[in-house]
Amino acid sequence: MGIHYDYKSTRGMKAMEKQAKREKKLAERRAKRAAKLSPEEKKSKVDQRDTSKPLTLDDLTNPEK
Repeated sequence: MGIHYDYKSTRGMKAMEKQAKREKKLAERRAKRAAKLSPEEKKSKVDQRDTSKPLTLDDLTNPEK
């Protein structure tokens, strides 16, 4: 009866431990992925088009933008 009696009383604690472990792994993966990005990729993610200006054909076809 020990396992069955103990299961419900520790279920919440085990769930919290699993969630913490999942979040820790996810944070490590994100940090590793961020470290892999080159400075150009970081810059390209930060630079975004101004949404207040209308989108033109030149914006779509110019490879330098």
